[in-house]
Amino acid sequence: MRRYALPVVALAGAFFWITASAGGNETIESFSQAKKLLEDKVYADHRVTFYCRANYNAKKEITLPAGFTTPKHEKRAHRIEWEHVVPAENFGRFFSEWRDGSAKCIDDKGRGFKGRKCAEKANHEYRLMQSDLYNLYPAIGAVNALRSNYNYAMLQGVPVTFGSCPMKIADGKAEPPEYTRGAIARTTLYMAESYPKFRISNQQRQLMGAWSRMYPPDAWECERARRIAAIQGNENKIVVEACRAANLWK
Repeated sequence: MRRYALPVVALAGAFFWITASAGGNETIESFSQAKKLLEDKVYADHRVTFYCRANYNAKKEITLPAGFTTPKHEKRAHRIEWEHVVPAENFGRFFSEWRDGSAKCIDDKGRGFKGRKCAEKANHEYRLMQSDLYNLYPAIGAVNALRSNYNYAMLQGVPVTFGSCPMKIADGKAEPPEYTRGAIARTTLYMAESYPKFRISNQQRQLMGAWSRMYPPDAWECERARRIAAIQGNENKIVVEACRAANLWK
């Protein structure tokens, strides 16, 4: 297990240091492998998309909910994509390879490149974060596309974006359906706890803490966590504790 020294800001504004254990993914480096493992080992008997609860089959063919519409990306509405609840860009930008490039990131014409492709190529820790199974959920492609890298927030008075699917996206923010908020919170807090390079704002931390308390896990969230722990080799302790409190962890 990796260990890091982390700065923590006290309420009075003073800095002090603690030693924290990172409990993230240390086994899966390939995003493609991660998606395959989720398809075959985690979701094979629970093929339901996260935000819209659309059913899909082994061929990734989606049965869209009655009344589902999308303002953009209609072709992607008919395919399954694996959504990073904590978007790859939002943790990727903490890596110098994403921001600035690397000597390892030179294309066949001798030109340097940066961004996601460079982080994937040049940084082991980034590859582990990108491939962490706990942070990946099946989504309708159009929803994944429009959510982009937006943070979650409450969007009062904003209409739903996808017809019968109760997901809102507006003004660079996303309000997810109530039935996803607890899982989103426990995933986000896990990523922030497990990967010290990744930091979330105090506002996001407060919202995620509130959602985790307000929306306890259901049986599937707990079973999903069990399956991922068996594959990836580490627990999402935030989910485990919530499942125990709900008498759903044995």
